[in-house]
Amino acid sequence: MTDTVVRAVDLRKRYGEVTAADGITFSVERGEIFGIVGPNGAGKTTTMDCIVGMRKPDSGGATVLGMDPRREGMRLRQKLGIQQQESELPDRIRVREAMELFSSFYEKTLDWRGLLDELRLTEKSGSFFSELSGGQKKRLFVALALVGDPEIVFLDELTSGLDPQARRSIWDLVRKLRDEGRTVVLSTHYMDEVERLCDRVAIIDRGRIVALDAPRGLTAALGGDLKVRFDVVPGFPVDLLERIDGVDRVTSDGVSVTVGVSRSRAIVDIVNLLDGNGCSLDGFRTERVTLEDVFLAVTGREVRS
Repeated sequence: MTDTVVRAVDLRKRYGEVTAADGITFSVERGEIFGIVGPNGAGKTTTMDCIVGMRKPDSGGATVLGMDPRREGMRLRQKLGIQQQESELPDRIRVREAMELFSSFYEKTLDWRGLLDELRLTEKSGSFFSELSGGQKKRLFVALALVGDPEIVFLDELTSGLDPQARRSIWDLVRKLRDEGRTVVLSTHYMDEVERLCDRVAIIDRGRIVALDAPRGLTAALGGDLKVRFDVVPGFPVDLLERIDGVDRVTSDGVSVTVGVSRSRAIVDIVNLLDGNGCSLDGFRTERVTLEDVFLAVTGREVRS
């Protein structure tokens, strides 16, 4: 039996002429990493803010751990950890002072010194906030989100602006949170992040959920795990590709062709067809179907950062 800990129902929010959330509905189960993915401006932050009670939706609603975040916000926040995309602290507050201050807000806390150590901030505990690098500030806000020993952690654009090593370190921490039995809801515009971390993902574009499933389910629904890319000569009979057993989809701009395949044998048949029609195989390559491909398929355009 599932244990739903977050439920959003028909969330709607407008800012003037811009619709940031347009009927958002989904649920999150206890112990999973749930991703909200989409380009900047898609409505990810607005959706998360409405769910945790930081913004009031124009209509619709949400419950978290069975509580209304607007009416029971004080009690609910004792059980949540929230890292916002845009956060600031006073320039002259020291890292350890920030951790001690935030610890005082909660009835139940984790050892903040251990959190600093885990996030590689121990040597910065005496530093002023203004002295931290962008990546260090990001890790500090993660530590502040965790100090209250939360049941659910909301992470908004968690690794935006971090270098590859720092991103992987944060990914390890997110997995550890799930392994400890916590629920994680994270938003991002990095599709690779979702593929590596999330149990399920909602793809949002222009305020609407355009796809929702496990990452593997989304890519499988597109037709196979692999795609093949190659160039063709003028007049190449693209329609013959669609007749090959195991070919699920074919897209072409007249020069380059992308073919989704569900059977590896289809790749051999494609190569034979190309060779028989005088096409060079120099640029022939196979790739794994990704969430980028899913986004392109459901929106008709590439992800915008």
